[in-house]
Amino acid sequence: MIQLPVLMMGQTFTLVCKEGEEGALQAAVNYLDKRMCAIRDGGKIKGNDRIAVMAALGIAVELLSTKAPAGPLSDLSMAEVHQQIAHMHTVLDQALTPQENLF
Repeated sequence: MIQLPVLMMGQTFTLVCKEGEEGALQAAVNYLDKRMCAIRDGGKIKGNDRIAVMAALGIAVELLSTKAPAGPLSDLSMAEVHQQIAHMHTVLDQALTPQENLF
């Protein structure tokens, strides 16, 4: 494990990551810092904890609305894929429950 000092909104944090993942972690830090600074500079939200939550929510919305570039699920957002998987689990559980009673 490697300790990586990073700067977010003017504060230094020490994060830990696996060797070789420093670049990806630094890119994530830079992305989060940019989002948090934009929210702070907008002036509507005060307090680093609130700014961090709003940035996290914005990033979560981006992630869940991301669509695959190609393939059978390319027309679905990540949230819709999760809903489809949850529905499949429900259908499988309903189908397999009677089978469990046989043993």
